[in-house]
Amino acid sequence: MDIFEKCGQFTEAKDAIAGGYYPYFIPFTDNEGSIATIQGHRVLMCGSNNYLGLTIDPRVRQAAIDAVARYGTSCTGSRFLNGTLEMHEQLEQELAEYVGKEAALVFSTGMQTNLGTISALVGRKDVVVLDKDDHASIVDGAKLSYGDTKRFRHNDVADLERVLASIPEDKGALVVVDGLFSMGGDIAPLPEIIPVCKKYGARLMVDDAHALGVLGGGRGTAAHFGVTDGVDLIMSTFSKSFASLGGFIAGDEDVIHFIKHFARSFIFSASIPPANAASALAALRIMRDEPERVEHLIANGAKMRAGFKALGFNIGSSVTPVIPILIGDDMRTIYFWKALFDAGVFVNPVLCPAVPEGQQLLRTSYMAIHTEEQLDCVLGVFEKVGKELGIIS
Repeated sequence: MDIFEKCGQFTEAKDAIAGGYYPYFIPFTDNEGSIATIQGHRVLMCGSNNYLGLTIDPRVRQAAIDAVARYGTSCTGSRFLNGTLEMHEQLEQELAEYVGKEAALVFSTGMQTNLGTISALVGRKDVVVLDKDDHASIVDGAKLSYGDTKRFRHNDVADLERVLASIPEDKGALVVVDGLFSMGGDIAPLPEIIPVCKKYGARLMVDDAHALGVLGGGRGTAAHFGVTDGVDLIMSTFSKSFASLGGFIAGDEDVIHFIKHFARSFIFSASIPPANAASALAALRIMRDEPERVEHLIANGAKMRAGFKALGFNIGSSVTPVIPILIGDDMRTIYFWKALFDAGVFVNPVLCPAVPEGQQLLRTSYMAIHTEEQLDCVLGVFEKVGKELGIIS
């Protein structure tokens, strides 16, 4: 059998491209934060993770330019060898201080952060316990580990306790949850999860990829609930609020030191380029010094949740600026996405198997730099298209 045979048999995407309703890999001509241009078609961007709008902040841009001028375009090596700059260590120090932990370690991407951290910590005699809605990078990190993987129902603390109670006492356990779930816009109930983890001697890691810059005044889910000391590891990416590329893990110094020497995705990857480190550091300092940006983002999210509910859309359990519009059918979701796109609003369609059957949705997300006029325009377009397609009455 030819291993490539399956490639020729995969025709769904080609059929969608030929039919003019393929919603992925769309190349942007320009991206100005809240406005994007796609082959001359200008759209309001409501599908980005640029929560604070810092990708277009002149200070962040200048930091990247200055770093290239000083260090060049790449470190050309692993952090383990020739790829560590003083700036990397400065970034790690300030990140740890920001999230309230002893130490931090910067990886080349958020995906690599989860792959490396989980696979380094979870050994043959250990168990990693995941929320069923955890991000794919967490699931893949668990797969790369030598330990067992168990899962509990989404945000169901009683089910988490059931799973932890089933783990033998001679096995180590690491519970990993998203802080802010990237599709539903809901939040992990950390004040309830932490006591259960402590009861069974499990350690807790929170993926704050979508929560840093959004919750807790920008400092994340643990800060949002005031339980930073109860969370053992805090992870995040630079590709959202930090307006860059990369990721980090923060926790006790001994734990970070161990991860630094055993995380294969860290040891065997080139370090993030100087421009990425500099732009992440600049964004971090803006987040720290200008909390009003986060306040504006939270207000925009509240406005849109209220607006969608008033129009009759189902937004699930969202309590953040990540707001799903639940449709429940693949093709209706695609038609809705295409009609919104044609009307000048860009969102992201999420279909099976990325979500379970019956939970297909449009993922919308909002930024601190969206204006009142832009948000009102988005709601107006959603109302018009939603009624035309029979999504709302």
